[in-house]
Amino acid sequence: MKKLTILATWLAFVCFTTAQAQNDSRAPEFDITKADMEAHLRFLASDALQGRRTGEMGNDIAAAYIASQYATYGLKQVEGAQGYYQPVPFEAITPPSMAKIVVEDETYTQGDNLLMMTGNLELTKTKAVFANYGWVDEETGANDYDKLDVEGKLVFVLPGTPEGQDPLTVFNSMSKKRKLAKEKGAVGLIELYRLQFPWQFFLSYFGKESLNLADKMETTKSSPNFVYGWIKEENKETFNAMKDSKKTKVELSSEGFSRRAVTSNNVIGLLEGTDPELKDEYLLITAHFDHVGTGKNGGSPYTPEDSIFNGARDNAMGTTALLGALQALAEAPPKRSVIFLAVTGEEIGLLGSQYYAENPLIPMEQVIFNLNTDGAGYNDPSYVSIVGFGRTGTDGLVEAASNIFGLDVFPNPAPEQNLFDRSDNVSFAKLGVPALCFSPGLTEFDEEISTYYHQAADNPDSIDFDYLQKFCQALARTARLIADDEDRPFWVEGDKYEEAGKQLYER
Repeated sequence: MKKLTILATWLAFVCFTTAQAQNDSRAPEFDITKADMEAHLRFLASDALQGRRTGEMGNDIAAAYIASQYATYGLKQVEGAQGYYQPVPFEAITPPSMAKIVVEDETYTQGDNLLMMTGNLELTKTKAVFANYGWVDEETGANDYDKLDVEGKLVFVLPGTPEGQDPLTVFNSMSKKRKLAKEKGAVGLIELYRLQFPWQFFLSYFGKESLNLADKMETTKSSPNFVYGWIKEENKETFNAMKDSKKTKVELSSEGFSRRAVTSNNVIGLLEGTDPELKDEYLLITAHFDHVGTGKNGGSPYTPEDSIFNGARDNAMGTTALLGALQALAEAPPKRSVIFLAVTGEEIGLLGSQYYAENPLIPMEQVIFNLNTDGAGYNDPSYVSIVGFGRTGTDGLVEAASNIFGLDVFPNPAPEQNLFDRSDNVSFAKLGVPALCFSPGLTEFDEEISTYYHQAADNPDSIDFDYLQKFCQALARTARLIADDEDRPFWVEGDKYEEAGKQLYER
């Protein structure tokens, strides 16, 4: 009798799983073809798009291509957008061609041990002031300008903030530190280069034209003579002594700085959900479609034969996966509504997603999850790598969606790289939206990854298109399972974004 019971249970399980598989096989994501995904990627990563650099024609062509796909599958245009576009205002900034600072008897020259990034200023003689990190934060009580007179003086500061000196914090704090120094009446702000990576790399990266979000508080006409830059110290004792001195004299000059307005676009469309109650909740699917451009803008070696950084893996692959999810979900919409958001400006500091997060076209408290797809490449096509695994209660859904296409999940690869906070998902996580980054199968940063990551070799012919198909199917399936799930995702207890989530959703 026991054997019959076991047999009956086993037969019931087989019948259930077979029926489930049959139901799953009717979902449109199972019909995503290799040919369709290959066609998307070959176009987005083609030489014709010249590396899709933000603010350049190839980037605009990629945006138009994505918008045409939105129209093909009948996505609704979102109120506040211009068609399928959300214009993102940038400023293109060209650093000064010449600059010099003399501190006591030490001379710092542009392109050598000085990188002046903004400002034109005729020869000025003034005093130097040391202001710690040059930081003010009402929440923490930090105020490095307390009882410090910087009017008409040149302010020197340490890199980063009192809370952190990691590269991301350093770069993200630059704009605010400039504003604070301006507001205090300083003639300029100079940060002391005490970072861990080579000065020449920093000089090369920031010493060319760059794009920043246009700042309403810092327009082209405001403070054109305020200078901002970095010094590679010849003698740290000079600046250490400055902390207690009020008599340090400096001379400075800067010329050749310019800035111009540039517009790029996020591409946004809406698929309405089928459930009368749940359709006012939104799954946000994101992928950045920009890359680093051509030649010296790419930041890596190139040759006359190949100077185009095609970005097939980063992130034509993710953009293709977004379009695959669009195709599948549009054919059979899930219960919740889905926002498809292809963002620009990721490679220059997550700026497209930052702009959308600060200027959302659908209230952020109605967004239940951000499924971002991005990656540096893959070194094991048996996996999808999930950055943020274990943090939002979606692990089972992600595993089920991946496993059904023969892929395993590799959780949180290369933790030393802090990948979660280096892609567009963090723009929404900071606001409290549960998020993860769905990435190609990266297990570590090895030679396979470095061969293609931000290299001219990352072109379409180097892609495993059988793997691309599975990757796209798994992303589409993940999106469907999350959008259909009865339970809303949320940060696990103790996650660093949990409190922001509670505030966003008033939990």
